Amino acid sequence: MKKILSGLAVLGVVLAGAAGVWAAEEEAGHSAAEPTHFPIHKPVEQSWSFAGPFGTYDRGQLQRGLKIYKEVCSACHSMDLVAFRTLEGLGYSPAQVSAFAAEYTVQDGPNADGEMFERPAIPSDHFPSPFPNPVAAAVANNGAAPPDFSLIAKARGVERGFPTFVFDIFTQYAENGPDYIHALLTGYDEQPPAGMEIAEGTHYNPYFIAGKSLAMAKPLSDGQVTYEDGTPETVDQYARDVSAFLMWAAEPHLEERKKTGFRVIIFLALFGVLVYLTKRKVWATTPH
Repeated sequence: MKKILSGLAVLGVVLAGAAGVWAAEEEAGHSAAEPTHFPIHKPVEQSWSFAGPFGTYDRGQLQRGLKIYKEVCSACHSMDLVAFRTLEGLGYSPAQVSAFAAEYTVQDGPNADGEMFERPAIPSDHFPSPFPNPVAAAVANNGAAPPDFSLIAKARGVERGFPTFVFDIFTQYAENGPDYIHALLTGYDEQPPAGMEIAEGTHYNPYFIAGKSLAMAKPLSDGQVTYEDGTPETVDQYARDVSAFLMWAAEPHLEERKKTGFRVIIFLALFGVLVYLTKRKVWATTPH
């Protein structure tokens, strides 16, 4: 028994020594290369017209955001789930929507000869992808296929953590997606920390939540897109407008949902009062 205990003690000493050596080697390796952790900045909460229980979309901002998407983002990002006819929700007439859709080409078919063909898009069509398939999209973008933008504003929401999310329940805060998109689009000018190595062909952005850097280069610059309504043509304004548009694309019925929710709350409050008064009336004459 003593020999067994002695053997176990020796084995423990050997393992502890080995663990110390491995830890030292790992620490030396990290210090020689780069920091093991990299900073990720949290998006700053922005002021959105559609925020809060009574928020509504700014149609002018949505139209500007659509222009940003068309002239900048659509070169790489699709919106497969968004039909052209829904653009009437931005304030466009059916004729304007038809003209806008006709600027795109979509694949249709097969025809009488069994072949696919291309035609101008119509309002019932969806925004076409700029690439024929995901593999071609990845090849054209350093191996990373650009994500579809249909639901990006809802899919890229950054968790705000405790205790902020508790207050969000009462304020109906649901704009963390647009906040993140705006922060990402305006965060390219920051330089990586000392000692951090960025993979070749990628670009540092401290707001990117999936890694140190991303394949997408800075997409916006001042004066890149012309606004006819006199709105400032700055990166910050571009980012705000396209973020609002992508929020609308992800949730086009947001205003109707908020109105319905408010009506339901009023109904439940009145119904609760009626139930209480009925209960008092029914039980008022009942002997205890």
